[in-house]
Parts: sequence; structure tokens; C-alpha cells
Amino acid sequence: MIVPRKTALLIVNPHCRHGNADMSEARASLRETGWDVIFQSPQDPGRIPELVRRHGGEADVIILGGGDGTMNTAIEALLEVRKPLGVLPLGTANDLARTLGLPQDPLDAIHSLANGVSYAVDLGWVNGKHYFNVASLGISAHMTNKLDPAVKRRWGILGYPVKALEALREARPFTAEVTCDDMHLRLKAVQIAVGNGCYYGGGMRVSEDAGIDDASLDLYAIRPRSLWGYFTLALALRSGRQGHSSGVHMLRGQAITITTRHPQPVNTDGELTTTTPARFRVVPAALPVLVAPDYAARRRKEVTDVTR
Repeated sequence: MIVPRKTALLIVNPHCRHGNADMSEARASLRETGWDVIFQSPQDPGRIPELVRRHGGEADVIILGGGDGTMNTAIEALLEVRKPLGVLPLGTANDLARTLGLPQDPLDAIHSLANGVSYAVDLGWVNGKHYFNVASLGISAHMTNKLDPAVKRRWGILGYPVKALEALREARPFTAEVTCDDMHLRLKAVQIAVGNGCYYGGGMRVSEDAGIDDASLDLYAIRPRSLWGYFTLALALRSGRQGHSSGVHMLRGQAITITTRHPQPVNTDGELTTTTPARFRVVPAALPVLVAPDYAARRRKEVTDVTR
């Protein structure tokens, strides 16, 4: 029996950290596993949504090569086309790839995607903008302006803690009114994050048990503290255990509203896209993505066990 070939639309952002890597081997690997490839690498990354819309109908899957910002740029077009997304990690942090259990090596990731299965994940939504990983305000929003492409190319993931220290020195505490489903609180914070996925900022966790498929958002808010307090908290953030630290509020829900006295910029997947007041909601099972078969089976079991 002849197995019909499938088509992959492969779009690479040449301006991301590893966007200039030779894609010939990756394309050959796809072809060897039964895929025809439509390849695009636009000099202007702003054209990526246009290319998704133009060629998405010709493809069975859409593979985007880039970092989390590249994925965020294409998200609205992906929702329109409704083809499974394959994440090829070529950026600095690659937190969405990490959340989906994909290898960080591009060739290993291509092999995993070529043999992957479609799995529906949630999206976050804030003020009309969808996002994959985390939306935040405070320190991380200040970091966004400092982590320009030159810094990312030079320092890679090490640029995150360096620029975090700079942002920490400049950030000012702010008072926020937070409503999470039917819970309301008023607090002073230097950072508030609302996570849809698991990871952000190069491997920090939103919470210990956050999932991109659990139909909920996870919020944490950090109160001002000493410099040493920030250092110890940074260690907790790597494992998602910040909720065990004093002065950290943790909430989980499906709809969240954050208001501040003065507008605060909101960072979604590493891009400044809106300001407070910010209205968040989760969009369950919004987009199909390609993952390894064992990842899909494991996550289905874990989500089922939690909801029983």
C-alpha cells in the first residue's frame, strides 16, 4: 500500500538567535520521513502571519522555526488556519518547546515533529491578544526592553538573569487590584505573572503543577523584598515553588482581571502587547500542536487524574 505524502509548511525567522542555521538537513529529514516541504524564511519577521495565511491551506502542518516571540507573532494567523503547529526551537529561551517536551536541539526536534501527533493545548487571552506561555507586568516587562536581539545573540539565555538584575534596580512597586474568578485582593507587587503554559524566562516555572492543557490560568504576585530575598526567590522560581515563599500570592482560575492606578505595560511571551487594566481568560483546547506520542499519552493521563 502506498502511503500518501504529507506537506509541511516550514517558516523560519532568520532574525532569531539561531535563525541563520542551515536548514537543509532539517528539510532533508522531513522529506525522508514522508513530508513534502514548503520552505519560507522572510527577511521581515512581520510577514510570518501573512505567510501562514497564504500557504497554510496547502499544508497538513505548520512548523515555525524561532523563539517564543516568533510563535506569539503567528498565533492569531494559526488560529485562523487551524492546522497543527510544530515548534522548531531556534530562539533564546524556547519555553514553549520546553513546555511541550520537545528537544532543544533543532534536528532532534525536527525528528520528533516529523513523527509527532496532534494534541490540543490551551491559550491565554488578555485584552484581545492570545498567548502561549505567560503574560506579566512589573520586572519582566522592564526586562523586555533590555533584552534586545543583540543581547540575546551575544549572551543567549545568560542574558535573562543579567538583565533581570538591571530591571530589578529600576522597577518600582505598584498597587494592583486582582480578581480571580470570584476571589478579590488588593496587593503591592513588583511582579505579577499570569501563566497559561508551564515555563517562561528561559526555564522558570509558573507553578509546580501548571499545565498548558489544564483549562486554567496560574497567577503569582511578588511583594517587594530585600535583594537577598529576590535571590532566594529566583531559586524557587526555577522549580515553581515560589508559592512556598513568604510574600508571594498564588491564585488559579479561568478569568482574571488586574487593574492598577497607572497603566502598567503587559508582556506576553516576551513582547509588550498591551497595558493594564488587563482582562485575562483561558481558551481551553484552542490550538492543535505536534508533540511526541508519549508526551500526549502522559499528559492525557495526568490531566484525567487531576480532574477526577
